[in-house]
Amino acid sequence: MTTFHLRVTATTFGANFSDGYALGIIGAVLPVLSTTMHLSGVWEGLLGASALIGLFFGSIVLGRVADAVGRQKLYLYNFVLIAIASAAQFWAHDPLVLFLLRLVIGFGLGADYAVGPTLLSEFAPRRLRGVLLGSLTVLWTVGYVLANILGTYIPITDNAAHWLLASGALPALLVLLLRIGIPESPSWLAARGRAVEAAQVRRKYLGQSEATAEAASAAADEQPPAARYRELFARGQAAKTWFGAAFFSAQVLPYFAIYTFMSLILSTMDISDADTQNLVLNLALLLGGVIGLWPVQRMGRRPFTIGTFAILTVCLAAMAVLSDASGWVLMIPFLVYTFVMAGASNITQVYPPELFPTALRGSGVGFLNGTSRVASAVGTFVLPVSLSHLGVGWSMGWMALVLLLGTIVSLAWAPETRDTLTAEDWHH
Repeated sequence: MTTFHLRVTATTFGANFSDGYALGIIGAVLPVLSTTMHLSGVWEGLLGASALIGLFFGSIVLGRVADAVGRQKLYLYNFVLIAIASAAQFWAHDPLVLFLLRLVIGFGLGADYAVGPTLLSEFAPRRLRGVLLGSLTVLWTVGYVLANILGTYIPITDNAAHWLLASGALPALLVLLLRIGIPESPSWLAARGRAVEAAQVRRKYLGQSEATAEAASAAADEQPPAARYRELFARGQAAKTWFGAAFFSAQVLPYFAIYTFMSLILSTMDISDADTQNLVLNLALLLGGVIGLWPVQRMGRRPFTIGTFAILTVCLAAMAVLSDASGWVLMIPFLVYTFVMAGASNITQVYPPELFPTALRGSGVGFLNGTSRVASAVGTFVLPVSLSHLGVGWSMGWMALVLLLGTIVSLAWAPETRDTLTAEDWHH
């Protein structure tokens, strides 16, 4: 673990913090914007899902670009786009303009979802890959929780709402500055026949001896230099691709929907002190993410995924069955769900890069993030309508069914990838 590893890790962490903050802050300011912008229910849903829609297109399109032109360029320039669009939200007093800016922010973040974990997985020592990739979700949670706390305890006027939206430019700018000078992935260079450059990167940035660097680059050089997008669905790879899309989507659909509209859920549950309960749930989210790093590192990917899906399914099913109980009774399974979901989400940064070889990794991770963001956007758009028309019980019931589907898919198809040894990390 070198200082360079720490730098790459920090800038990738910063990207996930920015994403969590951007997605959390819109939920915090939407109640005020609904009044000042005279938003309809449709516009509320669109603004809540806007960054997620952009994430879909950014992940799908730019993940493929990362495999074709390299990781480093997108890793740097996507945050130029994010910083500018985030700052511009200060002047966005029309819902259409705000929606378009958040689409752009999501598009840039989508690129980072495809490129960030990919680049980090190709630089990180294998024995630390799980904890480093899993920590990305913890930083996402930190950004999200901070946005929620600011939204809860800062008196939000229309002007304050736009300041909060624009404040996302600050972490984005810091990430951009830290990323200047980070080199291309040596695994990608070697796979493209540029073994000499790859060995130079390994020696200079990873502190490897000349013999080790050259041997590692030669091993990566033996992989196919490029792969067509359709190879994600070819024999031998298709099962991993579709499993990844299904498990990722099933996990994040209720996650984003519930935590974007947590205040609305708490009000529907008739919680008297909703602000305090909101804070408690956010702290459980943060604590669960940190504690959840340990089982991600120690357990296999398959048992961790199956076990957490089962617990989450039971929690939301309990909320559905107990929907007529008092709000304090409903808070018990809600707290357990929040804690476990935060830890379970760590696997979404670990599993995807391990499901694909180097030549397909950017495309594959981008595809999984993109499809999962479709599910997130659908859940975020549908949940407020469901809560108003069906209530907490039925809303939690259909989301429990989504998690049950994730459990079944994981039981049937989840591979074990914890000890997968790829060409780019065999020397560690």
